[in-house]
Amino acid sequence: MNKVIIIGRMTSDPELRQTQSGIATCRFTVACDRRFANKQTNEREADFITCIAFKNSAEFIAKWFQKGKMIAVEGSLRTGSYKDKKHDDVTHYTTDVLVDNVEFCGDKGSGQAEQTPAQNMVQQAQGAGIETGSLDEYEVISDGAVPF
Repeated sequence: MNKVIIIGRMTSDPELRQTQSGIATCRFTVACDRRFANKQTNEREADFITCIAFKNSAEFIAKWFQKGKMIAVEGSLRTGSYKDKKHDDVTHYTTDVLVDNVEFCGDKGSGQAEQTPAQNMVQQAQGAGIETGSLDEYEVISDGAVPF
């Protein structure tokens, strides 16, 4: 099984591109804190993981994520290699996460979860004086109470 889940901050704004066949693609890097601090310096370290998304996922990431935003990425590892253009005898090896799914995690600089696009729309509608209704009359069922 090849499954990767990472949570971290975007190190730069994602850039949406098109392949020669017209497929949307987005390459970005996520900085993930390591679990424990360095024993010698007592400082936290991070890994910088390159991720690649295609099609709708690429367009979604380019639209809703920017540098510094928290992101959760689910996907699989892909390895590859390419020859150095300047030195024919040098081969570079790559390891990337091929993105299957992404989720919002939180806002930069705060421990609170950021709002989803739907929550932002409701907030904008309320600010414009549009009545949005209430979900108070509905019963919330926990996952444990679902019979399947």
